[in-house]
Amino acid sequence: MNTSERIFNDAYVGEPPAKRALGHIQEQQKLGKHVVGIYCGYAPIELINALDLVPALLCAFSNTTIETAEATLPANLCPLIKSSYGFIEKDSCPFYWAAEAVIAETTCDGKKKMFELIAARKPLHVMDLPQLCEEPEALDNWTSMIIKLQGFLEKTFGVKADNEAIERAIRENNEKNRLVMQMLDHAVLENPVLGWAEMLDIIFYAVMGRGSVINSTLEKGLAVLQSRAKSGYSHGRPGSPRIMITGCPTAGDAAKVFKIIEEAGGVIVVLDSCTGTKPFNLMIAENTGNPARAIAERYLQIPCACMSPNTGRLKELDRMIEKYRPDAVIDIVLHACHGYNVESFKVGKYIKEKHGLPFLKIITDYSQGDIGQLTTRIEGLIESIGR
Repeated sequence: MNTSERIFNDAYVGEPPAKRALGHIQEQQKLGKHVVGIYCGYAPIELINALDLVPALLCAFSNTTIETAEATLPANLCPLIKSSYGFIEKDSCPFYWAAEAVIAETTCDGKKKMFELIAARKPLHVMDLPQLCEEPEALDNWTSMIIKLQGFLEKTFGVKADNEAIERAIRENNEKNRLVMQMLDHAVLENPVLGWAEMLDIIFYAVMGRGSVINSTLEKGLAVLQSRAKSGYSHGRPGSPRIMITGCPTAGDAAKVFKIIEEAGGVIVVLDSCTGTKPFNLMIAENTGNPARAIAERYLQIPCACMSPNTGRLKELDRMIEKYRPDAVIDIVLHACHGYNVESFKVGKYIKEKHGLPFLKIITDYSQGDIGQLTTRIEGLIESIGR
């Protein structure tokens, strides 16, 4: 599917979602609103919205900035971290340039140290993420981090939000998340009517949008998908092997894996990652009287490999395998992402033994040097399915 056919261009004429998101941010700046940069799915969008701030998802998925980063960072560090830092060093990420402050989180040691290197460039707040998420004190500690973040944002930008404003933002974002999942669920169909590129369009656009404007856009996109489904449209060849993606955040240059899957005849039906369904498939409890704790409870349920034990990931895999009915699962692990790499053994064993599905672990980075090897392995997997 080429760019002109992708979902938001079908819904209305205009630029691709990344450019549109930047345009949205610039429009909000003209209205006097402040922009805060985010890197991770643990950044509480609801709190950002309640304070009437504009979230900007910072650049992290290009190979072009890694050489610059390696002048400072180790060459054997995770490419996502190196790419993020390289964008900052080169001053080539428009979203970082627009951000007046940055929200960070302690999901891995490499990111923590990168945050130290950029801390002096603009205001930065690090949230200490409890990684023993099943311990009784984890929710108390993460609630405290949500409250501290609110204090940082209020002080930095001179804004305020009471519990009523936060509750409104929770309701608003829940509605947006429901719309996103309704769109992504069109891959549940026997013949999916959207592909991975459109999934990423939906996800990245939704992260940075809010309110009636973004919901209206999503509703138009949903109508396009519903029309496709009624017309018998199929993304890819009908009956193509259905592939589920799990593992590290994957987009930009790492999406080379997705391209190879489709070129080999497969169709991706679900993205189980922080650049996939994870930020959208859980709703926050409404009207609890303690919205900060409700936000904390929902975000602690994100089953990142930084969590230990990460039983939530296996439960989520069960749910998605039952729902999306993949014929195989591909686990994408970025070089030096030790959490996902070690966890892959348990995930693969679980998927093969409980669900009887083929499982392929891929370790890669943002370069093009392993395209041939990846193609051979993925083509072998697709051929083995035999649909």
